[in-house]
Amino acid sequence: MHGDHPRRSLITVAALITGGNTEQLPGHLRRARQNGLTETELKEVVIHLAFYAGWPRAMSAVQVAKQAFQS
Repeated sequence: MHGDHPRRSLITVAALITGGNTEQLPGHLRRARQNGLTETELKEVVIHLAFYAGWPRAMSAVQVAKQAFQS
């Protein structure tokens, strides 16, 4: 996995969402985009994690992602 920045970004975003750490999420979402992940891919991660991390955490992540993707 060394040097695979998009995959590492995806793992980081997923870990932040499942842990409910939305305060760190905006910066990591921006970094994930810089590392080659698309907005669609990141949205799919949030939707997928809703079933595993819970709807409240996913909905909090959705609100943060909306703001991060607008900037």
